[in-house]
Amino acid sequence: MDYHSVLGMRVDATTYAEASRTVTAWADAGRPRYVCVANVHVTMETYDSPEFRRMVNAADMVVPDGTPLAWMLRFMGKRGMQRVYGPTLTLHVCEAAAAAGTPVGFLGGTPEALQGVAERMKSLYPALKVAYAFSPPFRPLEKGEHEEMMRALAASGARILFVGLGCPKQERWMAEHSAEYRGVMLGVGAAFNFHAGTVRQAPAWIQRIGMEWAFRFLMEPRRLWRRYLKHNPRFLFLAFLQLTGLRRFPPSLPATPGPGA
Repeated sequence: MDYHSVLGMRVDATTYAEASRTVTAWADAGRPRYVCVANVHVTMETYDSPEFRRMVNAADMVVPDGTPLAWMLRFMGKRGMQRVYGPTLTLHVCEAAAAAGTPVGFLGGTPEALQGVAERMKSLYPALKVAYAFSPPFRPLEKGEHEEMMRALAASGARILFVGLGCPKQERWMAEHSAEYRGVMLGVGAAFNFHAGTVRQAPAWIQRIGMEWAFRFLMEPRRLWRRYLKHNPRFLFLAFLQLTGLRRFPPSLPATPGPGA
């Protein structure tokens, strides 16, 4: 895998097969790792916050979840890579984990979405071991609650943890707690809701033309209008500046980048 800078955010040029193979290998090794699934929203949050950019760029892998990011990498010459969409990556990793006998866990979402995604993955991959599932409250956990949650996670034996807390909360949570969990964390955002059926997913043809954001906006206008009004026009303008060479955006990487770099 090699990475490129998209508006200063590291993005790894990869494929579903390579990413899922890497995640399961890391899980077998039992060392702390975390994977960010990046779209336009994540990119612009990193652009606006140097602190958040450092958290994302310090991840062991940052995959291009959004179609515009995949397009940018292809413009940069990465022809063999794929868009690695979080909900689909979840399927690939669960399939690989089931085949390898690797226990997985799910953290985040509403109780309904959490139960739904766990049941959906078990129905698709009967051999999958779902060792942990927890829907935390929307408020910050108190110290004792957090310690109990981490003890339960460690005791479960889950070596791959899907984190569905939404951007930027899930990326911050993974960066801040990666040393506490000896396994691989994947921030997959809306994948819980999509697989549970609590939120409708955009048809494949809409995803292919890069208009998934418009479909999601129509599904949840009250929740998403501020995000798209703020981020999308700025992303298009800044991406134009980068691709035309009018402005450079070198990534702010940690002193020792993760092995996904």
